[in-house]
Amino acid sequence: MFATPRSLYRAFALSEGVTWTLLLGALLIRALFGINPILLTVIGGLHGAVFLGYGVSAALIGVNNRWGLGRTVLAIALAIIPFATVPFEISAERKGRLVGQWRRTKSDDARDSNWFDGLYRWFINRPILLAFVLLVVISAIFATLLYIGPPGGWGQD
Repeated sequence: MFATPRSLYRAFALSEGVTWTLLLGALLIRALFGINPILLTVIGGLHGAVFLGYGVSAALIGVNNRWGLGRTVLAIALAIIPFATVPFEISAERKGRLVGQWRRTKSDDARDSNWFDGLYRWFINRPILLAFVLLVVISAIFATLLYIGPPGGWGQD
């Protein structure tokens, strides 16, 4: 399904944009007409899950395509701003930063000799296990965020 880093990134970047649109639209409808709060909760939860998935996929692709820490963190941080991932994706596409295959084997690149790249390749070669581990991590983060509640309510107990 996600044969290349580009296909994974584009799927999550598109999903991030769609869920931002749904969330902002639901907020607007709530402000103008009032809607059932459960609808906003469902859309917010969907967007939150896609947001976390985008962050994980951006990190995975940043490692795979050797974006460097700064560019990878920027890709993740831009998901906080509505639709900011769009210009990032356009720029990454133009500059060839989404091109290439998954790094499944060790290359002559000296960076492939460190433990992290070895672990990365081990997981990339086991995509079902990788998907499971990432799903568990995303679920744990999502559950923690649901538990602590929205930022506006922190520390008011």
